[in-house]
Amino acid sequence: MLNQPTQVNRRLPDFRSPVQLLRVIVFTQGLALLLAFAPFSIDSSPWYRLGFISLFLQWIALISCLTFSWFTPLLSRASFWQLALLIQGILLTITAGCTIISFWYFQQLAPTLELPALLINNLLICFVVALLVIQLLIMSDEQSKSITAQSRAELIALQARIRPHFLFNTLNSTAELVHQNAAAAEQALLDLAALFRAAMQTAETISLTEELALCRRYLSLEQWRLGERLKVNWQLPEPMPELQLPALTLQPLLENAVLHGIEPAAAGGEILIKMTQTAQQLQIVITNPYPLQGSRQPHNGMALQNIQQRLAYVFAEQAQMVIKDQNQQFSVTLVLPLVWEQR
Repeated sequence: MLNQPTQVNRRLPDFRSPVQLLRVIVFTQGLALLLAFAPFSIDSSPWYRLGFISLFLQWIALISCLTFSWFTPLLSRASFWQLALLIQGILLTITAGCTIISFWYFQQLAPTLELPALLINNLLICFVVALLVIQLLIMSDEQSKSITAQSRAELIALQARIRPHFLFNTLNSTAELVHQNAAAAEQALLDLAALFRAAMQTAETISLTEELALCRRYLSLEQWRLGERLKVNWQLPEPMPELQLPALTLQPLLENAVLHGIEPAAAGGEILIKMTQTAQQLQIVITNPYPLQGSRQPHNGMALQNIQQRLAYVFAEQAQMVIKDQNQQFSVTLVLPLVWEQR
């Protein structure tokens, strides 16, 4: 099951968002145009009707948005059909109240108009509009479930691409170590077991602390194989930020750093893992030396693209990956949000 922060399961849009407010205003104005220019209207001036109808409907729409925003916690806990009844009740109540108030204010402009007839007409129109809103919610809910299921399947597929290459490399490292140091080989097998569990786990995300522990185990395996050629510089904040991220996000970056930066160099080199935390973001920079062009191994960017896609599924556009290759230094910078709303 998902190891992620609990999020409110909203079935209604966030009407505090400017985009959602704009959509409501445009929809309401379209409805006002439809009612004002409807045929067989008593008044002969549709533009005259449009002004009053627009004012009346926008008034109802904005009050409804404010009410839905106030009652979001209640509505988020309701079942779908309870939510449908609540939407009908809220819209009908607001429409009835606005009708009575507007009739009291503008009665002198239409003295022949009767309140009961006006109230019944407005409530009928509101009832039909509320049914349309509920139907749109049903379609949106079905589409959201479909997109979520597809995203989960794609995320699992991306996760699976990492496992063979990652596990084969660690197996080779352990096999070499068995012939050199039996005690170290035992510890390496324990590290490898932990890495196996991480690669085969069903959870889509793990904590940053757990991910760093896996990275240390992997680098410990490579340290036995490469010896003094591999140097690691950890620059981590204290305390460690509470962040969930896709499992095996940082380990493949360190694997690339060893494969393309340390192994080709006779003298080896240093891998820098640096984290910088702000109130809203965590920046993770992994830097390794990159040999001259003639001694470089062919670089496979699939792992980098894989990680970028997996981060996009979890953090959407709030996650960034920046890759730099200059002055014989290769660096990958991940910018991850510490607070975000999951899709």
